[in-house]
Amino acid sequence: MKKNPTDRRKFLQRSILGTAGAGLAIGSAYNTLVSAETQDNLQATSEDQVANEVDVLVVGGGTAGAIAAIQAGRAGVKTLLLERNSQLGGTTTTAGVAFPGLFDAWGKQIIAGIGWELVKACVDLDGGKLPDFAKVPQRHWHNQVHVNQFLYALLAEEMCEHAGVQIAYYEFPQKIVATADGWLVDCVGFGTQRRVICKQIIDCTGGAETVGMLNLPRLREEERQPGSMLFQLGDPHNPASGQLNRLYVHGADSTNSRTVTAANLTGRKAILQKVRQQKQRLMHMQPETGVRETYRIVGETIITVQDYTSGRLFEDAVCNAFYPVDLHTKSGVRPQPLKPGTVPTIPLRALIPKNSRNIMVAGRCISSDRLANSGLRVQASCMGMGQAAGVAASLAARDQTTPLEVPLVKIHEMLREHDAIVPGKV
Repeated sequence: MKKNPTDRRKFLQRSILGTAGAGLAIGSAYNTLVSAETQDNLQATSEDQVANEVDVLVVGGGTAGAIAAIQAGRAGVKTLLLERNSQLGGTTTTAGVAFPGLFDAWGKQIIAGIGWELVKACVDLDGGKLPDFAKVPQRHWHNQVHVNQFLYALLAEEMCEHAGVQIAYYEFPQKIVATADGWLVDCVGFGTQRRVICKQIIDCTGGAETVGMLNLPRLREEERQPGSMLFQLGDPHNPASGQLNRLYVHGADSTNSRTVTAANLTGRKAILQKVRQQKQRLMHMQPETGVRETYRIVGETIITVQDYTSGRLFEDAVCNAFYPVDLHTKSGVRPQPLKPGTVPTIPLRALIPKNSRNIMVAGRCISSDRLANSGLRVQASCMGMGQAAGVAASLAARDQTTPLEVPLVKIHEMLREHDAIVPGKV
């Protein structure tokens, strides 16, 4: 049943008045939605206090989050994207793994859509070359796509702008409260307090941090895969020409500011040691450790390694995935390739926390066991998840329902409209 717009306006007025009474007054962004009396009460608002009412709030602007936000914007719903760092792209840009894949399997493309559009635009603008997906490579990484990480960040911002997505850097949710038809989210950045009223949340934080704030169940291994700190010694770094050097940061964890600080300090200390030992100039270093593994949600379904390696076609599949089982350990990694012809799929229910409403995830925090996650966590698959989540959340916001209740045929229809490849239709 659809809500009356007047009821929504009254709710917003009550929210703003309640916030002002609690000492967090809201600025002029919603003066047009509140009464003259309420506006008078807000005159003393300082410039560091902001209010937004949106349809979809995407938390995390990395591999999955940027694509989810662009998709939601293109679907015509009002979208806000929060990113705690200074740029979009996450693993591809801040962590420097400017080598996304895999978009193909067994001689054909299996992931396309907005993520592929962004990667292709980056390669085209940089004068690069795309792999020939018609050829099955001897090694899986041969068909990963070299991109210029700096251009990627710029193009992602441009695509957000064209889609009407508002970006808020250096901010993160501090408190989330369920409302009758969505969420009230208090966010904090330095010099900024933001209150967001939204219908849907897409958690693309990597570790399902928004889901954790709501005390919904998550999974985490006692020992996590090492992270990677990327750098280059000696020769200048030529973007999109090859991979950077990598060293493992064991115990890397993105759970909170303390664990991220510890990972970065550990990685930088190790690089400094290499500079001294090898007596070469440090020519490039990424600003942050790339984390492979923290929390995963407990979703409406959990993708098992058997589901993944068998290429199970889920009834509610919304995108494909493809990569070897790729578990990194202290001794390195030995990828376990999938059998010829196998293409795993990702179900909508694995993007939805169990027994939740109006919240989804996309990216490496997808509901899966550890071995399945080691293959699912890579960039192309996360882009596919992000686009699927953007579609489901947009349709749910538009129809004033929750993603799990959106007809699958509508999700598939919109995905195809935006050039995604729907499982079973490769």
